[in-house]
Amino acid sequence: MNETLAGAETGAAPRKGTVTQRAIERIKAMIADGALEPGQRLPTERDLATLLGISRSSMREAIRALTVLGVLEARHGSGIYVTRLEAGDLLETFGVVADLSRGPRTLELLEVRRILESTATALAAARITPERLAEVGRHLAAMDATDDPEELLAHDMAFHREIVAAAGNETMAAILEGLSTRTFRARVRRGHQEQGAIERTRREHAAIHRALVARDPEAARAAAAAHVGEVEEWLRARLAE
Repeated sequence: MNETLAGAETGAAPRKGTVTQRAIERIKAMIADGALEPGQRLPTERDLATLLGISRSSMREAIRALTVLGVLEARHGSGIYVTRLEAGDLLETFGVVADLSRGPRTLELLEVRRILESTATALAAARITPERLAEVGRHLAAMDATDDPEELLAHDMAFHREIVAAAGNETMAAILEGLSTRTFRARVRRGHQEQGAIERTRREHAAIHRALVARDPEAARAAAAAHVGEVEEWLRARLAE
């Protein structure tokens, strides 16, 4: 057995939870410690179970759970491998949380989105390239040119996606992508349709774009926070009714 893997087995492991949960933590610790690298093949299920001192059935459950989470991947006829551990793959579950959220949980997600998106927009104001800024402007113009709800939503999402990508933080981008799924945004938009909502949203997008053009991080932060915060306050008032 690989000495590095054997050394990882001696490290401290959580003592709470089920055997499977402890196995999951042990495998994660091996990855975090470098005993298992991205792209590396795991030992066989039998060898890994022996190494960690657990049953093969518990090891099988742990591997299955980590595969669902995007930490491991099964390659047919080859074995189980550590994935590339990309933020986008590991944080996909945020999208499930957003899609299934209701009531106060939706409000919590909007609060998180406001904090992260305002930060990302501030970073983008300092880092955005002329090419990406032109794409942001294109989506803004497309939103101004249509009243079709589906087109508005598509360009709205693309507008924010370009800005978040310009911030240059892949982990933040992955979290925000999960918090801003099409299903989640469409559901919030359907509920938030009082008179003037679309025009107000257009003005808010324009303010964000002006701050990006001016390369003004604080103005960009404030404009993005106000944009998400407006929907957040509407939902807060609705829940209080």
